[in-house]
Order: sequence, then C-alpha cells, then structure tokens
Amino acid sequence: MRAAFFFITLLLLITNCDNQKNTDDAGKFLSTGKWLDLTYSFNAQTLYWPNNSTGFKLDTQVNGITPAGFYYSSNSFSAPEHGGTHLDAPVHFAKDHLSVDQVPLTNLTGDAVIIDVSDKALKDRDYLISVKEIEDWEKKNGTIPDSSIVLFRTGYGKFYPDAKKYFGTDAKGPDAIPLLHFPGIDPATAEWLTSQRKIKALGLDTPSIDYGQSKDFKTHQVLLGKNIPAFENVANLDQLPAKGAYIVALPMKIEHGSGGPLRIIAWVRG
Repeated sequence: MRAAFFFITLLLLITNCDNQKNTDDAGKFLSTGKWLDLTYSFNAQTLYWPNNSTGFKLDTQVNGITPAGFYYSSNSFSAPEHGGTHLDAPVHFAKDHLSVDQVPLTNLTGDAVIIDVSDKALKDRDYLISVKEIEDWEKKNGTIPDSSIVLFRTGYGKFYPDAKKYFGTDAKGPDAIPLLHFPGIDPATAEWLTSQRKIKALGLDTPSIDYGQSKDFKTHQVLLGKNIPAFENVANLDQLPAKGAYIVALPMKIEHGSGGPLRIIAWVRG
C-alpha cells in the first residue's frame, strides 16, 4: 500500500505540476524523508570480474575554453557491462529472456526489505545466505510483502574498492577465478524466494549473487530464469532500515544488453 501511495504521489508531482496543491502535497510527502545513493562512482578504481581484460575508462575529448570564449567539456567512456554497481538482466544467464532494455520499470522500483546477514558473512568469506536468515527476518518484521525488492547486506560493502578484501584476491586474469572468496546467496534460497515469495528484484553488497567459489552460478540461473533482475555491488546498505525504504534502480538502457551500469537510490523516512 505504501508503495502505491509513493508512486501516486510522484505521479502527481510529475503530471500535475500546473496544480499547485498537488505539487505542494507531493513536496510535503517527499520532505518527510531523504534520498540515499546506493551507487559506487564509476572510475579507474571500479571493480570488475578478474578475467575482464578492461575496466572503466574515461577519455577526455574536450576540456577547456573554446575559440568562442566559453568553457566546454565532453568525454567518452567504455566499460564492461558487469562491474561496479550494476544490473544483471535475465538474459545474462537465461537464453531468450529479458535484456536490460526490456526489464519492466515495475521490477526496478518499489518497496524494499533489507536482510542483514553481516554477522555471519563477515566471519566466513564463503558464506551462503540461507532460507533461515529470511525466516529469522520475517519473525521480527513480518512476511516479505508481494512485489518487494529484496536486498541482502553482507557487510562486504565496507571493503569496496579494495579488490583483495572485496573479492578475496587482487589477482587478475582467468587464473584468478578459483581464488575468489566472498559471500553469496545459496541456490536453495533462490529457489525458495521464487517459489514461496513473490519478489520483483534482488540485490546485495558483493560482486555477485552467487558466492565467489561458485562453479555453476546456479543462483543466477534460478533467479534470472524467472525474469527476476539482480543488483550487484550495491553501496551503503548499512544506511537502510530493515523495511520502509523505497528503491529506484535505473540501469543504462543498453539495447540487447545482458546488464549495465546501475544508478540505484533509496528514499527513506526521517
């Protein structure tokens, strides 16, 4: 219900800007909370999977005073789809499923629940988030509402962008893949979430929804196979309450893309 009210309020703000009362009401509602940025900046320190041959690159094309006397700057950039704060589109692991430009906006916006598993995850780099963590959260907070965005906080966000601490290794190339050690979501948990709950998206503060030692990326297969997009390398989850946040997660709209850079923000009361 709160998500619907939030959406209607924003809609009024956007479509009825000529109606001063609606605009004022929307403004008053938004002023009861604040926006938080859950996105890491893209730069030379942005972390990518070790076997990516390139990372984020920003090339300056123009930067200075023009012959006409005014300042002007323009750059070009290049980057792999999957790195930094980004979205995994279903087609990333599910043939003929939704590409990043096809993911409905309804899957990218909505109420979120934040499940904190950091106590266990920080003690075990290969930790797999289990169904029990969700059940324990629900005992305190109630059943995860339908159409929720589920975000897991492992605590590993505090290590970003230190590759050694975040990935478990700072080695590069294909030989580094077996050295990856970071928490992820147990495939059985992914199966449970897709069969027992109706979630619209899932994310966490690690490089992958599968743990670092995964060989088959089964969690990706399960979730993306259900057309549920994933958010990876999400920042600042320690700033969000267990429930009550509203998420807006908009990726670069890359036609036929398997994923892309993501700007994700959260609105919270207070």
